[in-house]
Amino acid sequence: MKRVLIITYYWPPSGGSGVQRWVKFAKYLPSEGWQPVIYTPENPELTAIDSSLAADIPEEAEIIRRHITEPYSLYRKLMGKGSSTDMKTLVTPISSTGRKTFRQRLSLFIRGNIFVPDPRVLWVRPSVRFLSKYLVEHPVDVIITTGPPQSMHLIGEELHRKTGIPWIPDFRDPWTKMYYLRHLGLTSLTWKILFNMEQDVLDQASKVLTVTPVVQEEYQTRTTTPVAMITNGYDEDDFKDKTVERDGYFNITHTGLLATDGNPSLLWSILGKKAASDGEFRDKLRIRLVGKVDAEVLSDMDAAGLSGNIVNLGYQDHEAAVREQLGASILILPLRDDPEYFRILPGKLFEYLASRRPILGIGQEDGAMARVIRDCGAGTVCDFRRGEGMSAFIDSAWDSFRSGNLDDTSGDVSRYSRRSLTHSLAELLEDTIS
Repeated sequence: MKRVLIITYYWPPSGGSGVQRWVKFAKYLPSEGWQPVIYTPENPELTAIDSSLAADIPEEAEIIRRHITEPYSLYRKLMGKGSSTDMKTLVTPISSTGRKTFRQRLSLFIRGNIFVPDPRVLWVRPSVRFLSKYLVEHPVDVIITTGPPQSMHLIGEELHRKTGIPWIPDFRDPWTKMYYLRHLGLTSLTWKILFNMEQDVLDQASKVLTVTPVVQEEYQTRTTTPVAMITNGYDEDDFKDKTVERDGYFNITHTGLLATDGNPSLLWSILGKKAASDGEFRDKLRIRLVGKVDAEVLSDMDAAGLSGNIVNLGYQDHEAAVREQLGASILILPLRDDPEYFRILPGKLFEYLASRRPILGIGQEDGAMARVIRDCGAGTVCDFRRGEGMSAFIDSAWDSFRSGNLDDTSGDVSRYSRRSLTHSLAELLEDTIS
């Protein structure tokens, strides 16, 4: 069996879509003739915990855990106990004005300009030293690094240079075009360093892997290295033999983080007005929130008169989230309200597709998510400010629900199954070493 070294910061018991991508690849790689060798920190910062994902790790997998030093104790002394270190959380506006205190601005500046490319960069040197020795005694055929954090790619780049082993960086998110970088107060020098790091990774890699066609197209214009694209997906096993009893309510469901800068406030207003004018709709409406929800989102929902319709379940493990998706009347998927986000394909999109429930996407109507939903006939995507489109979708779904005809969507989504995607990954690996 050929061996692939996968260098990843996120691995169970960590939760989230960044973990699921490579856990699911690892699950199916042995059936494709590849043994996954996972290199991951033994003491990462856990922003979410999902022990259920450990069941997907195959017995063939070799797991190497090594200590990582992260400068968070010093950071928290400066910023205050309990300060977030998650980049996406840090850049989320704390109010609708988007204004931040001096301490918050300082926090962003430190994260953006001191920890370059990210706070995990201190793991690069010790990892290269350890893995250089490890690979002499335990050779592998290919190295894969997956980011963010993008510092994982710096480990792969140096190992590739030292050993000559083929190396594929996997970009789950774009690097210098990631939407939140514009909010960090980066100096011109930091921008130059980040861009050069990214360019070196693109040029030195054996092949480059992305998750969206938009990023694939952009990266291919910047390098002669072949750039492949394998999206995230869904695992058939997660949906197999799961029967969900309908509870009789019109359930509008969202799973995952619902952040302030992705708050569909216009949707809450539309739902609130419809509930105020239609007693039956008000009685049947349930807005089920599965995951962390920012306070401003809940405040907007309350202001729209929806507080009595909210079922806030908080963070749930992956298995529970899947059950909620299957039990939904419709699923809502708001992106971040940022023009740079058109490149992003959120991981939960593919599980939404697998649930077969109608999707209301809110975001860039010409973006990567809109392409997928449109191609699969799975629902519609409306801009954050296109209220007539949202209202028409809700009205149509409600009418179908009342008549008992709110059926599952029927488009072909099989191309996004984890098994199928892993087959594509195995073909990429074989092509890389041939």
